Amino acid sequence: MNIETIRDFLGWCTLINFGVLILMTVSLVLLRPTITRLHARMFGFSETALPLEFYRFIAYYKIAVLIFNLVPYLALRVMA
Repeated sequence: MNIETIRDFLGWCTLINFGVLILMTVSLVLLRPTITRLHARMFGFSETALPLEFYRFIAYYKIAVLIFNLVPYLALRVMA
């Protein structure tokens, strides 16, 4: 496996993960009441505390994508 293959892999991982991030954000904006009721029943959260948990999850997901996908991809781009 060479650096170009790893760089391409990380680039695709970044795109796919940001696509998932956008899908999650749009679905939470458009379907908030439905998603909130469903997750409140599934996980035992109160419906008032759940939006904070959703945004916290999205923030952690975004940070993980940046650290584990985008930063290594950019580092390999600079190296090449």
